[in-house]
Amino acid sequence: MEDIGFEVSEERKKILIGKIAQKVVDYRLSPVAIIFLESSKPLSFLGNQFMIFMQPFYRAIFSFREYEEIAAMLEDRNNVEALICEIERLEEDRDERKRTTKNSGN
Repeated sequence: MEDIGFEVSEERKKILIGKIAQKVVDYRLSPVAIIFLESSKPLSFLGNQFMIFMQPFYRAIFSFREYEEIAAMLEDRNNVEALICEIERLEEDRDERKRTTKNSGN
């Protein structure tokens, strides 16, 4: 059986990281996701294998191609770190908008 490898371009990585980070922030899971990602960085390859095992559940959110790209991308610790940074950035943006809205209402 031949293993299908997915090459993910840098531009595509940025798109996928942004999409994942936005979903995490939208669902207000930032603290949980950051803790999970930070703790799993040393085991990123095993995390990738777990994603493959859990594929039927994740397929409800992502297309097959996106799922395979994400699984391949998250094997690299640098991509995990980039995802954490993007989640933190989006969370800060959301908090800033919230403060601005609150302050303009007074």
